[in-house]
Amino acid sequence: MGSVELPVADRDRARLHQLGYKQELKRGLSVVSNFAFSFAIISVLTGVTTTYNTGLRYGGPVSMTLGWLVVAAFNGCVALSMAEICSAYPTSGGLYYWSAKLAGKDWAPLASWVTGWFNIVGQWACTTSVDFSLAQLIQVIILLSTGGANGGGYLASKYIVLAIYSVILTLHGLINSLPMQWLAWFGQLGAFWNVAGVFTLVILIPAVAKERASAEFIFTHFNTENGVGIHSKAYILAMGLLMSQYSSIGYDTSAHMTEETKNADWSGPIGIITSVALSSIFGWIYLVALTSVVTDIPYLLDPGNDAGGYAIAQALHTIFLRRYGSGVGGIVCLGIIAVAIFLCGTACVTSNSRMGYAFSRDGAMPFSHVWHRVNKQDVPLNVVWLSVTVAFVMALTSLGSQVAFQAMVSIATLGLYIAYALPIFFRVTAAQKSFVPGPFHLGRYGVPVGSVAVFWVALVTVLFSLPVAYPVAKDNFNYTPVAVGGVLLLSVGTWVLHARFWFRGPITNIDV
Repeated sequence: MGSVELPVADRDRARLHQLGYKQELKRGLSVVSNFAFSFAIISVLTGVTTTYNTGLRYGGPVSMTLGWLVVAAFNGCVALSMAEICSAYPTSGGLYYWSAKLAGKDWAPLASWVTGWFNIVGQWACTTSVDFSLAQLIQVIILLSTGGANGGGYLASKYIVLAIYSVILTLHGLINSLPMQWLAWFGQLGAFWNVAGVFTLVILIPAVAKERASAEFIFTHFNTENGVGIHSKAYILAMGLLMSQYSSIGYDTSAHMTEETKNADWSGPIGIITSVALSSIFGWIYLVALTSVVTDIPYLLDPGNDAGGYAIAQALHTIFLRRYGSGVGGIVCLGIIAVAIFLCGTACVTSNSRMGYAFSRDGAMPFSHVWHRVNKQDVPLNVVWLSVTVAFVMALTSLGSQVAFQAMVSIATLGLYIAYALPIFFRVTAAQKSFVPGPFHLGRYGVPVGSVAVFWVALVTVLFSLPVAYPVAKDNFNYTPVAVGGVLLLSVGTWVLHARFWFRGPITNIDV
């Protein structure tokens, strides 16, 4: 008698049951919706725009246009390895659950604990950096709309910027309180807006510009005049890679949404891979278009320019001003980018809340019984507002200094990538022979691809912890190693002093 093929919904429920959990969230996402959340959270319009100053200062065009391709190749290895593990373990916990299953019985609780805290703190920092970047962009739009820095335009104080940030966070909390079918619509809108926005700007920017850089400038010009005392080309290039690396975080979202996705052990991996691949392609095209109108790097980075030193805003304002005698067109382009960043922030809170829901379901967070509750619409409402609240508290550091704020959000890049690398490391070491792949797998290439991924994350962790200016002073000190080391110290410290006595890794919530 032949076996009967179960409907997809029943297969998903059965697989989740095998992994130790009952179905509590509404499983209504398609593979397209799953992809859309990751694509919206990667959001090349967000990443490239908000960190373009970094790329321009450290190496300029060559560190961005060619550096992007280098980062994309290595990120592809990270994404492929994560997709393979996601296919084997499609749960909302994602990375920390994977670490628990791959590290071996003795190390599973500690591996799960450290991975989970890097993941959730990295996500909180990611939400903070995205939404605060939007508040800063809105400040620049207001400045340009009222005459610019040189024309006596309105420059909002740090308190006004924080107030704008608070409104943005609140809106994101309200949107993420909606039922999944509405939230999925915002995810799809984010994906569509990024594609449409890139196409619009890529066509518009070079067409409007009266002066355009040569292909030689775009792909070979190396900017060493950074004003921060760094002259080694290799060092400068390494610093410049941060822009490309930051622009490609967030694709663990597809993993965190698997308990709400149909055919999760296939759709989740595809969401990870396609979001990274398409973001790499669209991001590079957008980057080349932007760099084609970069003709005066010192002026674009000058804090005294009309946009207050915001390079992309100044570049867009200038090309429209020269062509039409008005910078309104540039402000409209910045508005397109602002909407993309807003939708990116929406997806950040979504991913953050699902990770928090899963982590608290396994008892790893203080007051876990509060955070993993779901309402009548199957939305983890409490942890949505926890994510918003923590992101607000993180941004309060901006009132002290921008250096303090950068210290807080630096873990958005490295914190998440360390969380990505830990389960991959266990996959290629402790679980090299015991790993049982899901429908999507890399076959014999799984271990070598995973090894490259771990190497890359280890390398960028070192590179991005190096001083960003010489001589090192309190106003240019790179607090990245302090922030990342702080998360490591706190997670391991709390483990040694407290959590090792009770935390056993992911726990089942099914009735045996």
